[in-house]
Amino acid sequence: MWCSAIGCIVLLILSLLVAPLAAEAQPPSKVPRIGFLMPLLTPERAHNLEAFRHRLRELGWIEGQNVALELRYAEDGTDTERLPELAADLVRLHVDVIVTVGGTTRVA
Repeated sequence: MWCSAIGCIVLLILSLLVAPLAAEAQPPSKVPRIGFLMPLLTPERAHNLEAFRHRLRELGWIEGQNVALELRYAEDGTDTERLPELAADLVRLHVDVIVTVGGTTRVA
């Protein structure tokens, strides 16, 4: 009986000593951020964006859970001069990768 009481006390002491170590084991992982840049959000390009999201989900990347998408596009499509500004915004956000969609739009 004496041994079981000592065993319980040792177990309690070890639990109290190890608990703070378990709480500090690893910081939460960073959620990857994908920048998505396009000159215009047309129905066709919206379909491409949804296909991209769908494929991410198939690969286990769920938007809002373990990956974040930062979408940037020129409002009316004729203002392509804003594309460098939009790309710079994605760079300022420190996204992990930038995906671009477009045709022959020329950006200086």
